[in-house]
Amino acid sequence: MPLTTGAMDISAAELALASLFIVAAGAISMWSRIGLGKSILTGAVRCVLQLTIMGYVLSFIFGMASAWIVLLLFCVMVAFAVRIVRGNVSEKSIPFVFPSFISMLLVYAVVTGIVTGLIVGVRPFWHPQYFIPIAGMVAGNSMTALGLSLDRLLSDLKAKRDLVEMKLCLGATPVEASQDIFRDALKAGMIPSVNSLAGVGIVFIPGMMTGQILSGEDPMLAIRYQIVVMFMLVASTTLTVSMVLGIVRQRCFSPGHQLLLRPKQPL
Repeated sequence: MPLTTGAMDISAAELALASLFIVAAGAISMWSRIGLGKSILTGAVRCVLQLTIMGYVLSFIFGMASAWIVLLLFCVMVAFAVRIVRGNVSEKSIPFVFPSFISMLLVYAVVTGIVTGLIVGVRPFWHPQYFIPIAGMVAGNSMTALGLSLDRLLSDLKAKRDLVEMKLCLGATPVEASQDIFRDALKAGMIPSVNSLAGVGIVFIPGMMTGQILSGEDPMLAIRYQIVVMFMLVASTTLTVSMVLGIVRQRCFSPGHQLLLRPKQPL
């Protein structure tokens, strides 16, 4: 019996069959009484709608092949990534949305451009078939790390306020007084990417590599692409998180070197 090669079509009925996975997850949530049934259902509906819309948008963009449209979609992707980061950070008193957007836009554009233009050799480098998916992988990976790091930085600065202020009173600069907190926040954001780097190929096969193999590509070519992607994700996460944390840390202190974060007042 010959082996099946290339990507197989998935019908609407088969997609409906796949929804049983969501039903199972929702049933377990209800049985365990953990209260995630509504979130699972909402997430599944949003997943289907958003991916369907994205499919039509990408088909249109691939057909147009316009640099301006690619840039517009790229900016929209980054804006939504920042919105998700903002939702994952509990402390809202320190403004971090704008520096996050600018830093993410800059890092994502540079890293994606290097991968498409220099490593893969796409001409032009902004070719939507390559630039948009790679930029999406960069954004999706680093936004989670950034949200985790920012929340860790701001919450630790507030929790360890007395220690930070004591160091400031002893003559330390804001950078020196918050260095340990900054380092822990940066490490917290980088650990998932580093763990993925160590586990890829043995513990799990990433989505991009799986997709290429399912579409009939040579596994060795898929592996080379995945190596580039893993290195790219670690670099983009490190650059984005370190840049944003550095800017936000400065905003946590006044020109007179006073910590601006205040503990919640008791009711």
